[in-house]
Amino acid sequence: MTLPAKLTEPTGSPSASVPGAGATAPAGPASPLRVLARVASTIWSNKKARIGVVLLSIFILMAIFAPLIAPYGASENGFGRNQGPSSAHWFGTTAAGEDVFSQVVFGARISVLVGFIAGFLSTLIAVVVGLSWGYIRGPLADVINFIVNLVLVIPGLPLMIVIAAYLQNGGMTMIIFVVVLTGWAYGARVLRSQTQSIRGRDFITAAQFSGDGAARIVFREILPNMTSLITGSFFGAATSAILAESGLSFLGIGDTTTVSWGSMLFWASNSNALLTGQWVLLFAPGLCIALLATSLTLINFGVDGLSNPRLREGSGR
Repeated sequence: MTLPAKLTEPTGSPSASVPGAGATAPAGPASPLRVLARVASTIWSNKKARIGVVLLSIFILMAIFAPLIAPYGASENGFGRNQGPSSAHWFGTTAAGEDVFSQVVFGARISVLVGFIAGFLSTLIAVVVGLSWGYIRGPLADVINFIVNLVLVIPGLPLMIVIAAYLQNGGMTMIIFVVVLTGWAYGARVLRSQTQSIRGRDFITAAQFSGDGAARIVFREILPNMTSLITGSFFGAATSAILAESGLSFLGIGDTTTVSWGSMLFWASNSNALLTGQWVLLFAPGLCIALLATSLTLINFGVDGLSNPRLREGSGR
């Protein structure tokens, strides 16, 4: 008696991989582009995150195409002083004769750049420290615990003011350094807690028995399970960086010669803009700072849906 052809056919035969031949090909790992498209679709499906993406895109385009959007240069001061809004100067002019609208447009570059660079560096340090701290045990973990708790106990704003005042005239690099130095500890503590909860799972135990090293387990086994948490940590760090840069510049500790939204608030305060009726000098940059920080916060709502499907809008209970 002969067996049916379906049973005698080798597994790797062409008919096993041809659609409609009675078998389907095994699904391979998803490509990075497909994963990225799925992440973007999940974030875009959230109404709040959609608004945040639109707002953030506007500010990014404003920062990239500032020379094309702004009618004048950021430091061009050949106009009348303390002029009100007009067709030539939509937001009026400053006490130094500079166009306010052009400064608002060019100021987006500093806030967006500082926010993304400082947010990325803070998140990178938080990931390395948090995952390593949560996986390793022994004296080294105790040392990391002491350092992180020390950074968390020290008030962030006074520490930033002291460091920025000591490193004054350091430009944007100094601002980024101060923000990163004071902004990584909270994210590291959150990632450490999640790492400790994953460390005892079966696939981590299997990787340990197979002889994998600690570095490979941390960054190849544990790290992929924290994508949404790390993304949320990045947006939180970027928001804090934007507010910190604006606050330091407003206090006059940052680089006041650079046109940013914070430095605009500083010069408007020095020139008594409210007393002269130039309220737009304070309102325009302040509103841009608030909208940029709000856009990153709204995107976080969509990021939460990546790790918790119950938070996705329109999903069934």
